[in-house]
Amino acid sequence: MTNHPFRFGVSLFQVGSRSAWRARVREVEDLGYDVLQVADHLGVAAPLPALVAAADVTGIRLGTFVLNAGILSPAYLARDVADVHRLTDGRFELGLGAGYVPAEFEAVGLPFGTAGERLRKLETTLAATRSLLAAEADNPQPPIMLGGAGERMLRLAGREADIFSFSIMAGVTEGAAPEEAFARRIRVLREAAGDRFKDIELNLFIAAVGESADKVDLAIIRQASGLDDAQLTRLPGVLIGSPREIADRLLRYREEFGITYVSVLEPHMAAFAEVIRLLR
Repeated sequence: MTNHPFRFGVSLFQVGSRSAWRARVREVEDLGYDVLQVADHLGVAAPLPALVAAADVTGIRLGTFVLNAGILSPAYLARDVADVHRLTDGRFELGLGAGYVPAEFEAVGLPFGTAGERLRKLETTLAATRSLLAAEADNPQPPIMLGGAGERMLRLAGREADIFSFSIMAGVTEGAAPEEAFARRIRVLREAAGDRFKDIELNLFIAAVGESADKVDLAIIRQASGLDDAQLTRLPGVLIGSPREIADRLLRYREEFGITYVSVLEPHMAAFAEVIRLLR
């Protein structure tokens, strides 16, 4: 489908001290990653301050993976995005999602709402934020990443996203094998995007990496997805095998599905760096 070069991102969880954060940022770059990402959950690093601090010690790109638009004000978001864009010398990638953790809405006094309500909030927040950014004299407009797996999110991304990240659930559809479920979602995105599909970068979120199923740590995604280990190890977002086998699988994903941007979680960044070396 495409021969575009790969990009690789890693999501870090905790800042710690200033010196510890700077050391881990340098490690990310030394391991060969192109993008340092920070998620948006209570109990982990505050994404925007962490990314600005990282900009001082690395030249790679920096992104949110992803901000919870359901609890954000467009006015404050636009203000923060504009300055993060400036303070990172234009290396910022703005990742946005609809939010999926009820406790995070409760913590700020907002209703969790239905999936449709959260998606509509994401759409209006994105539109308003873009409008506010466009009104700035220097037009600080970072690339927009949207992430998820639902059909309505895919259709929104087809209209609005520069990057789309397929979540771990992109390989889950009742009655379909994981890769067929994944292919169906890519077809939905392509249909929604029309002529602009070629301009959307496809990202695959990798939740776990390991040489064998009995050695890979699935704890984080087991809790988040509700799937058992047998189901999880068959998903496109879980990579099991030797570095060479995983590299070959990602080469196939690029050819068959158009995936050229791959993001992993921090616990797997050293193991996945072996794969990166084979794909450069």
